[in-house]
Amino acid sequence: MKFVIQRDELMNSLQNVMKAISPRTTIPILTGVKVEATNHGITLTGSDSDISIESFIPAEEDGIVYVEQIEPGSIVLQAKYFPDIIKKLPEKTVEIESDGLKVTIRSGGSEFHLNGQDADEYPQLPKLHTEDSFDLPTDLLKNLIKQTVFAVSTVETRPILTGVNVKVEEGFLNFVATDSHRLASRKIPLDIDPANLKFSSVVIPGKSLNELNKILEDTQENIEISVTENQVLFRTKHLYFLSRLLDGNYPETSRLIPEQSKTIVHSATKELLQSIDRASLLAKESRNNVVRLMTKQNAQVEISSNSPEVGNVTEEVTAKSIEGEELKISFSAKYMMDALKAVENEQVRIEFTGAMRPFIIRPIDNDQILQLILPVRTY
Repeated sequence: MKFVIQRDELMNSLQNVMKAISPRTTIPILTGVKVEATNHGITLTGSDSDISIESFIPAEEDGIVYVEQIEPGSIVLQAKYFPDIIKKLPEKTVEIESDGLKVTIRSGGSEFHLNGQDADEYPQLPKLHTEDSFDLPTDLLKNLIKQTVFAVSTVETRPILTGVNVKVEEGFLNFVATDSHRLASRKIPLDIDPANLKFSSVVIPGKSLNELNKILEDTQENIEISVTENQVLFRTKHLYFLSRLLDGNYPETSRLIPEQSKTIVHSATKELLQSIDRASLLAKESRNNVVRLMTKQNAQVEISSNSPEVGNVTEEVTAKSIEGEELKISFSAKYMMDALKAVENEQVRIEFTGAMRPFIIRPIDNDQILQLILPVRTY
């Protein structure tokens, strides 16, 4: 195997596949990056058996040459050293050549020799081509992830809640995440006939979606999503991101969402967010930073926090409108701030059904985004 490649292109691809490599893997060869050269270009692969990422660098695209002097072949190189070497090389191009399992990396006056491993021993990634495929614009998928993944559970006591439930229902694709104290949901209309999709509900690990979100660029180009029984594949022109799915049934979350509300607050999102942020400054010490919201006359909302050892803070925010009964409610400042950030709208509508009942937060004119939070009991 031999090729000469643009260093920056190689580095970008390496950074992507490194997101799938874990030093804690029990399969020694998976601590390496698989490098495969063909006449079409270079493919890099990283995997920890939960997530696998394949990144392709074309030999030439749109008249720009990225890789030349290719002699096909493949090898696995230690992820602990290979990316750091490439990053610090002196020139814009790198020559990589293998002789058996020995690899030489040259750039300018610098020459490294690395021991590699046999690429035939690297596990084959399944090539998923299923009928269960659909396309989404990449930036829309990133939004779906961003508006839900923060609400997955971080504790392994209920593994299914560490993932995002992706389901197809009534012509919509719905992303739902909950850690049983809060819930985040976002749905979008599907352009394809749901009858053509075999899957109705899968659970994708939150960790996988976070990594995918870091790699994907904000573009309107489509990404293809394919689902099988236990894996999901996200594929763009040069990227192949495979994740296992979580086993088990995701809890039915629709019944958590209150049907009617007793108090509705319509407010500017940013003002409310900043006010809760300030109130949470003194709430850090006590019960997981709880703040309190109280409705008052003349569309005033009082946000307060009291921490006996530290002090207290009270602030009034003028809402656009308040309808319904008077209300006092306490909740986690962090959950509320996460929810308001996910709304992505200047105006927000918060619907309460009483001091001890879950409340919902939505953008003012969009029912496809929904955040739900359970209040905190304060005595």
